[in-house]
Amino acid sequence: MSNTKSTRQEFRQWSICLFVFFLFNISAQAQNSHNYLRQGDQSYDQENYAEAEEKYRKAISKDRSARGEYNLGNSIYNQERYEEAVNRYQAAAAAATDEQTKADAFYNLGNAHVKNEKLKEGIQAYKDALRLNPEDQDAKYNLSKTKQVLQQQQQQQQQQQQQDQEKKEEEEQEEQEQEQQQQQESDQNEEDSKKEDGEEQNEEQSPEEKYGEKDLNKEEAERLLEIMEEEERKVQENLRKQKKGKNKSGKDW
Repeated sequence: MSNTKSTRQEFRQWSICLFVFFLFNISAQAQNSHNYLRQGDQSYDQENYAEAEEKYRKAISKDRSARGEYNLGNSIYNQERYEEAVNRYQAAAAAATDEQTKADAFYNLGNAHVKNEKLKEGIQAYKDALRLNPEDQDAKYNLSKTKQVLQQQQQQQQQQQQQDQEKKEEEEQEEQEQEQQQQQESDQNEEDSKKEDGEEQNEEQSPEEKYGEKDLNKEEAERLLEIMEEEERKVQENLRKQKKGKNKSGKDW
């Protein structure tokens, strides 16, 4: 029995030591995290944001907390790495246990989104901050200002789209006019070519052939008749002259 009792006492003592060790280890880790946070705050106040980032990263590696994530986000934000800062503010809002810390995280999240030119996301983050802290004047101002900028951008986009559409229609109209002009020139050239061919053919034809290829109007018929009568008159005149000459030369004296 004594051996059993002694074993239990040893086990009980070992358990107590182990528990104390864990408490001490946890306390040491918390202390180290707190120290790193304080060192990060000092570097941040001196605007040494890269060094502050390093300290905050060490702090959250020991104890991931809303404060550590939030301060790390601020140090990254001030180094203009806005997309990465967004992730840290989201982590801070998720880890926050009080509404004020959560509201501050959402407010800075909105700022990071706006800096990253994501205005709709920024507007939503400001709204989330105001739901938790309706009296936050900075959040109200940034929300209003961001809405105005977004509206201006949308108007500019609409105007640009309208201008692009008008330009496209003008280009299509010019293209159609050019095609019509080219077609008219082609038709005119073809007509001129046919006309020239017809004139050359007419020059090679006699008056009778020219007028015979088509129906004659009154003036053309009269003109053709005059030409024919003139030709007939010339023929008869020549015959009379020839006949008269023969009589004189053949007279018997």
